[in-house]
This record gives sequence, C-alpha cells and structure tokens, in this order.
Amino acid sequence: MIPPNLAANPRLSHWVSVHADGTIDVRCGKVELGQGVLTALAQIAADELDVAYHRIRMVPLTTDSSPDEALTAGSRSIEDSGAALRQVGAEVRALFVDAAAGIMGVSTDLLSVDDGVINGAITYWDLVDDVDLDVEATGSVAPKPFAERRVVGTSWPRLDIPDKVYGRPRFIHDVALPGMLYGRVVRPPSRGATLVSMAAPKLDGLVEVVREGDFLGVIATREETAVRAAELLRCEWVEQDCLPDVDALPEFLMSRDTEDVTISGPSISDSSETTVSAVYSRPYLAHASMAPSCALARWDGDKLELWCHSQGVYHLRRDICRALGVAIDQVTVHHVEGAGAYGHNGADDAAFDAVLLARAVNGQPVQVVWSRADELGWSPFGAAMAVRVEADLDADGEVVAWRHDLYSNGHVSRPGLFDIPSLLGNQLRTGDAPPVSMDPPYAGGGGSERNSVPLYTFPSKHVVKHRLLEMPLRTSSLRALGAYANVFAIESFVDELAARAGADPVEYRLRHLEDDRARAVITAAADAAGWADRGEGWGFAFARYSNHGAYCAVVAEVEAETSVRVRRLTLAVDAGAVISPDGLRNQVEGGAIQSTSWTVKEQVRFDRSRVTSTDWESYPILRFSEVPAVEVVLVDRPDQPSLGAGETAQGPVAAAIANALHSALGIRVRTLPLTPANIIAAL
Repeated sequence: MIPPNLAANPRLSHWVSVHADGTIDVRCGKVELGQGVLTALAQIAADELDVAYHRIRMVPLTTDSSPDEALTAGSRSIEDSGAALRQVGAEVRALFVDAAAGIMGVSTDLLSVDDGVINGAITYWDLVDDVDLDVEATGSVAPKPFAERRVVGTSWPRLDIPDKVYGRPRFIHDVALPGMLYGRVVRPPSRGATLVSMAAPKLDGLVEVVREGDFLGVIATREETAVRAAELLRCEWVEQDCLPDVDALPEFLMSRDTEDVTISGPSISDSSETTVSAVYSRPYLAHASMAPSCALARWDGDKLELWCHSQGVYHLRRDICRALGVAIDQVTVHHVEGAGAYGHNGADDAAFDAVLLARAVNGQPVQVVWSRADELGWSPFGAAMAVRVEADLDADGEVVAWRHDLYSNGHVSRPGLFDIPSLLGNQLRTGDAPPVSMDPPYAGGGGSERNSVPLYTFPSKHVVKHRLLEMPLRTSSLRALGAYANVFAIESFVDELAARAGADPVEYRLRHLEDDRARAVITAAADAAGWADRGEGWGFAFARYSNHGAYCAVVAEVEAETSVRVRRLTLAVDAGAVISPDGLRNQVEGGAIQSTSWTVKEQVRFDRSRVTSTDWESYPILRFSEVPAVEVVLVDRPDQPSLGAGETAQGPVAAAIANALHSALGIRVRTLPLTPANIIAAL
C-alpha cells in the first residue's frame, strides 16, 4: 500500500537524488521548525536506503522541486512524511539492487547492501547513470521490518544544531541578498480602524511609501531608516470598539451565535441520582516566539521569489497568487527556518507584507521584519475556549453519563483554505473581513474539538462543539489546538470525580481505562515520579493526543505561595516506534515547558478596541529561572507505527499542574492561567 503523501507525490525523483560523490539528497514537504523533524526523517531515509546517516542531505523545501505535503502541523510529520520516505527509500534501494543484479548476473535474493555498497562490489554511486528514479512508486516493495532497522531507534546528532550552537547564519533573519532594501509595515492602532490620511516624512534613505487601502508600509536603504520612517508617518485613523470584555471571556463565548456539531453521543442515563458539573476556560494565547516574523521577497518582472518561514509554503503560494492575480508558475517560495514556530504565527502575513512592498521596487529584494508589538498584537492567536463538563452519577458514585460542551472559535485560518485569501495584508488592502476560523475534520484530529472525547470507559458520552461564527480576534492554529483546553477540563473534572469517590487519582483513572497502552503510560509516570510516596502539591493527568497520536501521562509537583511554581514534571510517553529517543525527549520536554508557561502565566490582554499585551512585560512568559525539572520516560514500542508526539504534553501538563494546585491549596481553579488573581477569584 502506498502511503497517502507518496500517492499525492508519486515520483521517486521528487523525493530522492543519488549522486556520484556518495551523497544522497532527500526532499520532503515538511519543514524544520526547531522540532528536529529533518533529523528524524534523515534517519528513516538512511535506514531504508541502507546507507550511513552522514550521507543524507536534507534539502530545504522549495515549491520548485519539493513534494507538496501540505502543512507541517498536527504532529503528523513522522506519521505521514516518515511513512512516505520509508516507502520511497525501500523502492529506491530495490531499483539499485535490481540494476546491480543485472550487471552481476545474479538473483536479487543473493544481494545485500551495506552503506550503499552492494555485495562489497558495486555501489549506488557506480550505478547513478544506470538507475532512473524518474518513475512512480509502485507500493510493491515492503519497507524493512523493525528488527532490521539500524539507524532508527537511536539518537543521532541533530542536523540543525551545529549552526545554532556556533552562531552560523541559518535563520530567515540571517538571509541577505545583493541590493536588499528594508521594509516596515505600519499597523492600524486597533482592530477595525480605517486610514483617513497619511503624510510621509522626509528622510535620507527613504525609498518608497506604499499604501493600498489600509495597508501602509515604508521601504528604505537601511533597516534603522525604515524603522524611523514608520514611526514618523503622520496618520489619521478612525477607530471603533469591537472587542469583548477580556475578564468575561467564558460568558462571551457561551452567549454568541454558534455552529453546533455533535461529536459523540447522545448521552443516555437511566440510573443517575446525582449530576455534577463545572466550567473550565482558557484565554487567547499568543505564539510568543523568540524572534518576530520575517520574510524576503523579490520581483523580477512578473516573476516572484519569496523566502519565508511558513509552515505551509504551498498554501501560502496559492493565496498570494489569488490575491494578486498571478499564475502559480510565476511564484517560487523557499522555506528558511524561523526562530520558534508553534502553529500559524505571523510568518505568512510577514511574507505577504514583503511581497507587497517588493512589488513597489521591482527588481530589488525587500526584507520585512515584524516588531515585537506586531508579533504579539497582530499574529493569529490561539482561540479562547470555555468547556462545560457534566457527569451523571449512580448511587455508588460511578459515572453513568458524561456530557462535554465546548465553546470556541475555530482553530484554523491558514492561507489557502478559504474562498478569499487569508492574509492580514490583503485584508487591510481590500477591506475584506478575515474569514471566520474553521476546524479541520474530526477524523483527522479536529480543531476546537480535539481531545474532547475522553478515552475513559464511561457508559455514555455526549460531546458537542459550539463553533463561534464571529471572530473578535483572529484565531488560528497554536500548538495542540483545542486539546490543551479539552484535556485541562476533562482531566481536572476526572480528578474532582476521584476526590468525590474518595479514590486515588491514578487508581481511579486505571479503573476506567481498557486501553493497555494508556494504562502502561499511566503506571510508568506514577512509578517514575514516586506517586505512592507523594505529598501535598502533587497532581496527575493523562491523555492520548488527538485520540490517535502519542499517549502521555504527567505527574506535576508544585509550590503555591505568592504564585504557582512548578518544581518538577515527570512524563511518560508512548509514541510507538521511537525514531530518535533524544529527539522525542526534546519535543516532549519543550511541550511540557511551554504548557507550564501557558498554564501559570500567559494571557492575551485587550481593551474594547486593541490588544494591550504587546511586550514581554504585558505578556510574560516563563523565565529560565522558573523552568521546572523535567523527566521523560519513553515507553518504546518498536513493533508499532510511530506516532506524533510534538503536542502530546500540552493538555496533560496543564491539568496535572491544576490538580497539583488543588492538592497544595485545596482550591479548584478552573480558569487559566493559574495566576494569583484567578486563584483569589476561585476562593
């Protein structure tokens, strides 16, 4: 069977090129975001091709020559691209072995490969002119069984780390093209503001002021001149109040017009004696990447070349072409790594900013870097959510019916998916409202409903998604999407039910789970943390990401004095066959630390017209001194398919911290983040 991503890009030559110097270029449609995915994919390719890891060169994605694998998102790269590359490697290896068999006059069954050398006689590099890879995959060659894999399952040096350690140019911000100019975009002062008039300053080095509708930008010969020119533009804007009360988001979310979809159910309960319920919520969250968004663009006549750190360069190209009325073959997009990416941040918008400004100086490249205020104030946000959970209990306190209603904007407004281009700059220049965010199909994991159906064996589960049809703030994909809030709600409520039943939280979960892998990670986390000897301030939580990805169980240990401080996190993860143990731990640790920051600190703040949390003081993130000790236990299952794990920790970590806070203080805080203000409000 041909994996779906290979079926969509069936030519082997699109994925692999073998060179006479003994190196092998591997191309895929996934991009490096700091998650180490290209290293893991290189391991898969090396294993299936039977070559040394150091021979693999992972070629950065470009729309001219890389396979189109849509997005790098959803923790699906290893599952999807990894499966495609495994099949590609197996088929390429078979073609070279067939060619060698013909030359040597023997059966392929008698041939073996060691680092590209076939039976110690003929190499892949000898056969470069004899093997045509410009053919379609057949699916007739089986990849290696796990017992024969040598590179996969071990930790190899990350391909992207040396440049970062030694400070070599690698990031999009480091790209410098001959004759490059510098652009800055002037944002409206608030949502819904319209530009009435504008007067440009007189500055040496100011090349151009670009205005299209409410889109306004400057181009200069030096970066500091562009920044100064943007500050000195005299603009008159008409503003309006259009944002809800930031301190009453659950009430806002639960009172608006919604599209309602039943995810699971209905809930039937004939034997209930008691109904208990609770409402949990999370605020809007920012990506808060280390470096702000950046892009470079250059027009050459009617041809456009673009360098950016988008997670979906093919989708971005589609919207650029639609917005500007150019053909697909006129636009080439190159991916260059950005410093921090957790979903649909400002990368696509910065790219379109650069495209618009570069069009005004055809022939010269223009770099656009967003300001910190732009990044925190104008990138798409992770959607605020409210979740109401109810359980009907029988006379023995057992759950006989479970109900889960979630209220949220959709979690996707990425480019290339709507009837109109979904790019901030295009909305400003045309006056079009941004499309109302949608959710991916539930079969693929969903968006706001992600992880809304608990894995527990409750007799009846009724889950309904209420997607808001208005969007006061632009929302889109942020790491884990709806799973963060849904798992926080489910696992907090399960903890409440365990306490009501007088049961140990771990034992209570095990009692209601039949999935052996789920039970194993729960036991592994509890044992590693020393749960049996726990004290006050310990909390537990569990989930399987998207209900089809990696399993994760978490023990959190917190202190709660003037604020919540997470001292230690112990996580157990089952991601199926582990490609790189070190890489998997990196991903889980990073997700756990980011979730800790979200859970105890982060919240987008705004008044009735504008976002006000536009710097690190008003949008604080976890400091290095506040990072907890993190231990990750891997439950390796080499005979099982590899599962995505980059977003598995977010939800369970949040719930474990909240449950630990309850253990420490006896207070159940259901409103995130767990700030002193929200703790006091819970009293």
